[in-house]
Amino acid sequence: MNIDRLIVGVDDAGRGCIIGPLFIGGVSIEERTSEKLRSLGVKDSKLLTPASRERLFSLIIELSESHVVLSIPPTEIDEFVRHRKKHTKLNYLEAIYMARVIDRLEGEVAYVDASDTDVRIYSEQIKENLHKSISIVATHHADRIFPVVSAASILAKVSRDREIERIKLELGDFGSGYPSDPRTIEFLKQWIEKHGKPPPYTRQSWKTWKRVGNQTSAEHVGDQGSLL
Repeated sequence: MNIDRLIVGVDDAGRGCIIGPLFIGGVSIEERTSEKLRSLGVKDSKLLTPASRERLFSLIIELSESHVVLSIPPTEIDEFVRHRKKHTKLNYLEAIYMARVIDRLEGEVAYVDASDTDVRIYSEQIKENLHKSISIVATHHADRIFPVVSAASILAKVSRDREIERIKLELGDFGSGYPSDPRTIEFLKQWIEKHGKPPPYTRQSWKTWKRVGNQTSAEHVGDQGSLL
Protein backbone atom coordinates (compact mmCIF):
# COMPACT_ATOMS: atom_id res chain seq x y z
CA MET A 1 0.00 0.00 0.00
CA ASN A 2 1.26 3.44 -0.92
CA ILE A 3 0.57 5.41 2.26
CA ASP A 4 0.69 8.74 0.45
CA ARG A 5 -1.54 7.75 -2.48
CA LEU A 6 -4.90 9.47 -2.72
CA ILE A 7 -7.91 7.35 -3.60
CA VAL A 8 -11.47 8.33 -4.40
CA GLY A 9 -14.75 6.66 -3.50
CA VAL A 10 -18.09 7.37 -5.18
CA ASP A 11 -21.60 6.15 -4.41
CA ASP A 12 -25.24 7.18 -4.77
CA ALA A 13 -28.30 7.50 -2.54
CA GLY A 14 -31.96 7.72 -3.49
CA ARG A 15 -31.68 5.93 -6.81
CA GLY A 16 -34.99 4.07 -6.57
CA CYS A 17 -37.12 6.61 -4.74
CA ILE A 18 -40.09 8.33 -6.36
CA ILE A 19 -39.84 11.50 -4.25
CA GLY A 20 -36.70 13.60 -4.05
CA PRO A 21 -33.40 14.01 -5.90
CA LEU A 22 -30.76 11.37 -6.49
CA PHE A 23 -27.52 12.17 -4.66
CA ILE A 24 -23.97 11.28 -5.72
CA GLY A 25 -21.32 11.49 -3.01
CA GLY A 26 -17.56 11.42 -3.42
CA VAL A 27 -14.61 11.34 -1.02
CA SER A 28 -10.87 11.63 -1.53
CA ILE A 29 -8.61 10.19 1.18
CA GLU A 30 -5.07 8.93 1.70
CA GLU A 31 -5.14 5.20 1.12
CA ARG A 32 -3.82 4.53 4.61
CA THR A 33 -6.94 6.26 6.03
CA SER A 34 -9.12 3.37 4.82
CA GLU A 35 -8.43 1.29 7.91
CA LYS A 36 -9.10 4.33 10.12
CA LEU A 37 -12.53 4.69 8.50
CA ARG A 38 -13.23 1.00 9.06
CA SER A 39 -12.21 1.18 12.72
CA LEU A 40 -14.58 4.13 13.25
CA GLY A 41 -17.49 2.03 12.01
CA VAL A 42 -17.74 3.37 8.46
CA LYS A 43 -19.63 0.86 6.31
CA ASP A 44 -22.46 0.69 3.79
CA SER A 45 -24.82 3.51 4.80
CA LYS A 46 -27.85 1.20 4.51
CA LEU A 47 -26.44 -0.85 7.42
CA LEU A 48 -26.25 2.16 9.75
CA THR A 49 -28.84 3.99 11.82
CA PRO A 50 -29.63 7.63 10.96
CA ALA A 51 -27.85 8.73 14.15
CA SER A 52 -24.73 6.75 13.27
CA ARG A 53 -24.70 8.17 9.75
CA GLU A 54 -24.94 11.73 11.07
CA ARG A 55 -22.08 11.10 13.52
CA LEU A 56 -19.87 9.56 10.84
CA PHE A 57 -20.71 12.28 8.33
CA SER A 58 -18.67 14.85 10.27
CA LEU A 59 -15.80 12.42 10.94
CA ILE A 60 -15.54 11.53 7.25
CA ILE A 61 -15.31 15.19 6.28
CA GLU A 62 -12.56 15.72 8.88
CA LEU A 63 -10.54 12.74 7.62
CA SER A 64 -11.00 13.35 3.91
CA GLU A 65 -8.67 15.37 1.74
CA SER A 66 -11.73 16.64 -0.10
CA HIS A 67 -15.35 15.69 -0.64
CA VAL A 68 -18.31 16.61 -2.81
CA VAL A 69 -22.01 15.75 -3.02
CA LEU A 70 -24.08 16.51 -6.11
CA SER A 71 -27.85 16.15 -6.50
CA ILE A 72 -29.76 15.16 -9.63
CA PRO A 73 -33.24 16.74 -9.66
CA PRO A 74 -36.33 14.67 -10.53
CA THR A 75 -36.93 16.73 -13.70
CA GLU A 76 -33.52 15.75 -15.11
CA ILE A 77 -34.09 12.11 -14.15
CA ASP A 78 -37.46 12.15 -15.94
CA GLU A 79 -35.84 13.59 -19.08
CA PHE A 80 -33.32 10.75 -19.28
CA VAL A 81 -35.77 7.97 -18.40
CA ARG A 82 -38.39 9.12 -20.91
CA HIS A 83 -36.32 10.17 -23.88
CA ARG A 84 -32.98 8.42 -23.86
CA LYS A 85 -32.16 5.17 -25.62
CA LYS A 86 -31.12 1.97 -23.88
CA HIS A 87 -27.82 2.34 -21.99
CA THR A 88 -28.28 6.12 -21.91
CA LYS A 89 -31.07 6.31 -19.34
CA LEU A 90 -30.72 6.51 -15.55
CA ASN A 91 -27.51 4.48 -15.40
CA TYR A 92 -25.87 6.79 -17.92
CA LEU A 93 -27.08 9.88 -16.08
CA GLU A 94 -25.50 8.52 -12.91
CA ALA A 95 -22.27 7.86 -14.80
CA ILE A 96 -22.23 11.49 -15.97
CA TYR A 97 -22.63 12.77 -12.43
CA MET A 98 -20.12 10.31 -11.00
CA ALA A 99 -17.63 11.61 -13.55
CA ARG A 100 -18.38 15.17 -12.42
CA VAL A 101 -17.74 14.16 -8.81
CA ILE A 102 -14.47 12.41 -9.69
CA ASP A 103 -13.32 15.42 -11.73
CA ARG A 104 -13.59 17.56 -8.60
CA LEU A 105 -11.54 15.22 -6.40
CA GLU A 106 -7.83 14.43 -6.33
CA GLY A 107 -6.76 10.81 -6.55
CA GLU A 108 -4.93 8.16 -8.56
CA VAL A 109 -7.79 5.67 -8.62
CA ALA A 110 -11.54 5.98 -8.12
CA TYR A 111 -13.58 3.15 -6.62
CA VAL A 112 -17.19 3.27 -7.75
CA ASP A 113 -20.33 1.39 -6.78
CA ALA A 114 -21.54 0.28 -10.22
CA SER A 115 -25.16 1.06 -11.06
CA ASP A 116 -25.23 -1.05 -14.24
CA THR A 117 -25.32 -4.85 -14.23
CA ASP A 118 -22.40 -4.71 -16.67
CA VAL A 119 -19.55 -3.13 -14.72
CA ARG A 120 -17.41 -2.84 -17.85
CA ILE A 121 -20.03 -0.74 -19.64
CA TYR A 122 -20.55 1.41 -16.57
CA SER A 123 -16.83 1.99 -16.13
CA GLU A 124 -16.52 3.07 -19.78
CA GLN A 125 -19.49 5.43 -19.44
CA ILE A 126 -17.80 7.17 -16.53
CA LYS A 127 -14.48 7.40 -18.39
CA GLU A 128 -16.04 8.95 -21.49
CA ASN A 129 -17.44 11.77 -19.35
CA LEU A 130 -14.25 12.48 -17.39
CA HIS A 131 -12.06 15.49 -18.08
CA LYS A 132 -8.95 14.01 -16.49
CA SER A 133 -7.02 10.75 -16.46
CA ILE A 134 -7.70 8.48 -13.50
CA SER A 135 -8.12 4.72 -13.05
CA ILE A 136 -11.70 3.60 -12.49
CA VAL A 137 -12.55 0.49 -10.49
CA ALA A 138 -16.30 -0.10 -10.81
CA THR A 139 -17.83 -3.07 -9.02
CA HIS A 140 -21.10 -4.16 -7.47
CA HIS A 141 -21.44 -3.71 -3.69
CA ALA A 142 -18.35 -1.50 -3.62
CA ASP A 143 -19.87 0.24 -0.58
CA ARG A 144 -19.43 -3.02 1.32
CA ILE A 145 -15.94 -3.76 0.01
CA PHE A 146 -14.06 -0.45 0.05
CA PRO A 147 -14.23 1.86 3.11
CA VAL A 148 -13.73 4.91 0.88
CA VAL A 149 -16.90 4.00 -1.04
CA SER A 150 -18.71 3.35 2.23
CA ALA A 151 -17.72 6.87 3.27
CA ALA A 152 -19.08 8.27 0.02
CA SER A 153 -22.33 6.37 0.52
CA ILE A 154 -22.74 7.94 3.98
CA LEU A 155 -22.22 11.46 2.60
CA ALA A 156 -24.79 10.82 -0.13
CA LYS A 157 -27.30 9.18 2.21
CA VAL A 158 -27.12 11.88 4.89
CA SER A 159 -27.48 14.56 2.22
CA ARG A 160 -30.57 12.81 0.90
CA ASP A 161 -32.04 12.33 4.39
CA ARG A 162 -31.65 16.03 5.11
CA GLU A 163 -33.25 17.02 1.81
CA ILE A 164 -36.17 14.63 2.35
CA GLU A 165 -36.84 16.21 5.75
CA ARG A 166 -36.78 19.64 4.12
CA ILE A 167 -39.28 18.53 1.47
CA LYS A 168 -41.55 17.08 4.15
CA LEU A 169 -41.77 20.49 5.77
CA GLU A 170 -43.27 21.71 2.49
CA LEU A 171 -45.40 18.75 1.41
CA GLY A 172 -46.15 16.84 4.61
CA ASP A 173 -45.03 13.43 5.83
CA PHE A 174 -44.78 11.03 2.89
CA GLY A 175 -42.71 8.35 4.56
CA SER A 176 -39.45 7.21 2.99
CA GLY A 177 -40.25 8.38 -0.53
CA TYR A 178 -39.70 4.88 -1.96
CA PRO A 179 -42.37 2.98 -3.98
CA SER A 180 -42.08 0.04 -1.57
CA ASP A 181 -43.31 2.22 1.31
CA PRO A 182 -47.13 2.00 1.77
CA ARG A 183 -47.10 5.44 3.44
CA THR A 184 -45.49 6.96 0.36
CA ILE A 185 -48.03 5.35 -1.99
CA GLU A 186 -50.94 6.47 0.19
CA PHE A 187 -49.55 10.02 0.27
CA LEU A 188 -49.32 10.09 -3.54
CA LYS A 189 -52.86 8.78 -3.94
CA GLN A 190 -54.28 11.39 -1.59
CA TRP A 191 -52.30 14.18 -3.27
CA ILE A 192 -53.60 13.18 -6.71
CA GLU A 193 -57.16 13.04 -5.42
CA LYS A 194 -56.86 16.51 -3.88
CA HIS A 195 -54.74 18.34 -6.48
CA GLY A 196 -55.29 16.37 -9.68
CA LYS A 197 -51.57 16.18 -10.43
CA PRO A 198 -48.38 14.76 -8.89
CA PRO A 199 -46.73 16.72 -6.08
CA PRO A 200 -43.49 18.65 -6.60
CA TYR A 201 -40.15 16.84 -6.25
CA THR A 202 -41.53 13.59 -7.70
CA ARG A 203 -40.17 11.49 -10.55
CA GLN A 204 -43.11 11.39 -12.90
CA SER A 205 -41.48 8.93 -15.31
CA TRP A 206 -41.59 6.16 -12.68
CA LYS A 207 -43.94 3.25 -13.44
CA THR A 208 -45.23 3.59 -9.87
CA TRP A 209 -47.63 6.30 -11.11
CA LYS A 210 -49.54 3.71 -13.13
CA ARG A 211 -50.10 1.68 -9.97
CA VAL A 212 -51.12 4.78 -8.02
CA GLY A 213 -53.56 5.77 -10.77
CA ASN A 214 -55.08 2.32 -10.98
CA GLN A 215 -55.58 2.13 -7.21
CA THR A 216 -57.13 5.59 -7.10
CA SER A 217 -59.51 4.75 -9.95
CA ALA A 218 -60.51 1.46 -8.33
CA GLU A 219 -61.28 3.21 -5.05
CA HIS A 220 -63.43 5.77 -6.84
CA VAL A 221 -65.37 2.99 -8.57
CA GLY A 222 -65.82 1.27 -5.23
CA ASP A 223 -67.09 4.46 -3.62
CA GLN A 224 -69.60 5.05 -6.39
CA GLY A 225 -70.78 1.48 -6.21
CA SER A 226 -71.46 1.74 -2.51
CA LEU A 227 -73.86 4.63 -3.16
CA LEU A 228 -76.03 2.77 -5.65
